[in-house]
Amino acid sequence: MTNTCTANWRKMDICFFMRKASKSVDVPKGYVAVYVGEKMKRVVIPISYLNQPSFQDLLSQAEEEFGFDHPMGGLTIPCKEDEFLHITSHLNRL
Repeated sequence: MTNTCTANWRKMDICFFMRKASKSVDVPKGYVAVYVGEKMKRVVIPISYLNQPSFQDLLSQAEEEFGFDHPMGGLTIPCKEDEFLHITSHLNRL
């Protein structure tokens, strides 16, 4: 992780979960695993998504719901899986 993690507390929170999730199996460099939906499906996404406004909204929801205590141990996104896939499909086009 670079020193950008110290820019502000939100980035520190994101970087904490990125380091934790990136230690998991099958997460290529430049990606992070997140957990989504009722079944907590593990989805590997590019870290570039973290800077996008639509994904920032999801991160704000995660912060409000879980704070630093994410049930899966990694970054948990509190939305339905189909909603998450809809948002990320738009990010894939950028």
